Amino acid sequence: MELKRVVVTGLGALTPVGNTVPEFWDNIINGVSGAGPITHFDASKFKTQFACEVKNFNVTDYIDRKEARKMDLYTQYAVAAAKEAVADAAIDVEKVDFNKVGVILGVGIGGIRTFEEEVGSYEQTKDTLGPKFNPFFIPKMIADIASGQISIMYGFHGPNFTTTSACASASNAIADAFNYIRLGKANVIVTGGAEAAIFPAGVGGFNSMHALSTRNDDPTHASRPFSASRDGFVMGEGSGILVLEELEHAKARGAKIYAELAGIGASADAHHLTASHPEGLGAKLVMMNALEDAGMQPEDIDYINVHGTSTPVGDISEVKAIKEVFGEHAYKLNISSTKSMTGHLLGATGGVEAIVSVLSVKNDIVPPTINHKEDDNDENIDYNLNFTFNSAQKRTVRAALSNTFGFGGHNACVIVKKYTE
Repeated sequence: MELKRVVVTGLGALTPVGNTVPEFWDNIINGVSGAGPITHFDASKFKTQFACEVKNFNVTDYIDRKEARKMDLYTQYAVAAAKEAVADAAIDVEKVDFNKVGVILGVGIGGIRTFEEEVGSYEQTKDTLGPKFNPFFIPKMIADIASGQISIMYGFHGPNFTTTSACASASNAIADAFNYIRLGKANVIVTGGAEAAIFPAGVGGFNSMHALSTRNDDPTHASRPFSASRDGFVMGEGSGILVLEELEHAKARGAKIYAELAGIGASADAHHLTASHPEGLGAKLVMMNALEDAGMQPEDIDYINVHGTSTPVGDISEVKAIKEVFGEHAYKLNISSTKSMTGHLLGATGGVEAIVSVLSVKNDIVPPTINHKEDDNDENIDYNLNFTFNSAQKRTVRAALSNTFGFGGHNACVIVKKYTE
């Protein structure tokens, strides 16, 4: 069976550094940090009091208030980014068979705010009111509901589900969407991820694991991948959505094409609940799997958007994996972690960073890894590699590889390349 080619025809982003794709991309290229004091709740007693929050978000710019009340914040973010992506791809009933349009999203946690609010309300009132819950509690909270809401909004009747693999969720969703299209099971799929976990349980839970940076005196410089003083990741939130489309279908309706999705990879560390394998074995395997799936050689890649969360162990293991997979070509690559600007969007990360990869390929520019201040021990990180520290770099980007790794040892990788006939 000949596999169909899959291209990217629409993009939508709602992030800590921009609420539209143009705004997001401009700030990413210019090295703007999205970090600041937490405003979603009073974090004054938490070890970490800052995060990369979405700013100036008004849900009624996207949907009416009555419908918004039925959605957790993560779903609102997904809907907002999806509306931009669907409009960008010019999907309408006159041009597209909606029976062959699907929605496959990645979500790591889901409606944690709704869960907190409802259980908290129950605890406060159970002795007087009994077990009273909002009738929308469950449909607001569950992790699959964002894809359902988007399909209902547009009437998309194709494949519809959500993948959950922690911080690899959105990349796994993109991989699923890619496979459905190249196997001929759908013509168009809206995919990517969403997350909104900057609330007490999210921040407190990650604090208890010592996973978050506690640099409360300097939030904008707290996410510093590959620097010696990195002390944990900065939590982010938002949504990154892509419209994937079968090539001939896109050409037939005159759709613009950003890039081609070339291949995907998946693997497991099979090592630890939360820590990456110290030698990067799972990371190495997932990149090799993606290259094999794409029919590409390591020398075909020009840019890697790394997982690069700014954790002491994770950054080292990913560098080891890159050197193992790419050999001498590793020194010709550009490498960058855009989490230095957006923070770590958990289940939404793969969607947002796939957009970065697509735009890097389209525009021949690599965004920076900001906040690099001092080198680590050379035995840990090889600084002869080009980490694109502090400033974007222009270069031809024939193909870009995006890594995402999640708790549980889940690894996912996506490769995009320039579209040619």
